Amino acid sequence: MSIQTQIIRTILVDDELAARETLRTYLLKYCKGIEIVGEACDVPSAIAIIKELKPALVFLDVEMPFGNAFDVLEQSSEQRFETIFVTAFTEYAIKAFNFSASYYILKPVDIQELTKAVDKVKTLINHQSSPNVSNILYENFKFPENKKLVLPTTNGFEVILVNTIIRLCGSSNYTEIYLMDGKKKVVSRVLKFFEDLLSDQGFMRIHKSHIINLEQVKRYHKGKGGSIELSDGSEVEVSPTKKQELLARFK
Repeated sequence: MSIQTQIIRTILVDDELAARETLRTYLLKYCKGIEIVGEACDVPSAIAIIKELKPALVFLDVEMPFGNAFDVLEQSSEQRFETIFVTAFTEYAIKAFNFSASYYILKPVDIQELTKAVDKVKTLINHQSSPNVSNILYENFKFPENKKLVLPTTNGFEVILVNTIIRLCGSSNYTEIYLMDGKKKVVSRVLKFFEDLLSDQGFMRIHKSHIINLEQVKRYHKGKGGSIELSDGSEVEVSPTKKQELLARFK
């Protein structure tokens, strides 16, 4: 069945009635193929209605009475559905969403962003072999020491553990990601995207083209900027402007 004609059973979860009414109106008017089969106003009722109605898509407010979106995901882990998060959160939460490639829209809801998120989720629903990115988001919050990163591919997504990344190399609009098992992943994302995402995960941008995992550093070679040798034997140039900051990380 094509994306255009597929009917997607959908549930809206938000503690604010006005927010649900606005979202319902926008979905019915601008998003073809969406069938709203139920609504919930808090965590317990959301868990119950998801279990009962088995939706394909849930619009999920992040903060609600008696819990939050992650409580819903934890208690609904046996159900397979895609999630579009609706949030007033800013940078911190958005970074979390980007880690797992989860779809989100900010309050107040923008129609263009809403339709874009819905179209992406329709495509994801058509590829049932793709990982459930909402579950990965929940796992990242519950097990931050084993944080996972979802990489977009031409056929869907690929999931890797952040701590298996040795280094990243940027080239134009693409980033090459080198892993501990010797594999290389090429992703259609600029290096700045990963710099923002990984800066508090033990990674550092040491050159305009390079980000390294500081846990994978074997030795530093002196020079104007010098260079770093990594655990896979690769050697990466250090920008002179980053030299002191890098050395300070090892003091």
